[in-house]
Amino acid sequence: MLSTDKRKYIDLLVEQFWRNGYLTVSRKFGTYLPEPSKVGGFDIDIIAKQKKRYAIGITLSDEDFKNSKLAEKIIFLSTRQTKYTNNKVMLFIGVPANLVKNAKALVDSFTEDVRKNIRIFEIVERSVSRRRDNKKNQAVLFS
Repeated sequence: MLSTDKRKYIDLLVEQFWRNGYLTVSRKFGTYLPEPSKVGGFDIDIIAKQKKRYAIGITLSDEDFKNSKLAEKIIFLSTRQTKYTNNKVMLFIGVPANLVKNAKALVDSFTEDVRKNIRIFEIVERSVSRRRDNKKNQAVLFS
């Protein structure tokens, strides 16, 4: 996956965190936030916090599904706990639309205690409509 695609996928996953009420603590390719450190030797893309609950975010590509250690990575990251309070850390997985079925099948093969800490999000690029163009096409009410 190209770094521009990876950056776009991370941006879209950050939006999913925001929609779920999380604030981003660190993220890859961020301008103002620090890059997250490796967790157990695995690269992660986002760390976020909601009150006293933490979450880890990763994005998966086609190359990741070809990696034999993907299941090990997901299991390891989804069973993390905070250092002092031992609260479970949620794992958000951002997956392109064509790989969602593969991701769900992989997660369904895990045990129940691993699955309950995982949320899979479909990364969908949405088109941005410009307000100025929309205003030009509208009828004038007052002149």
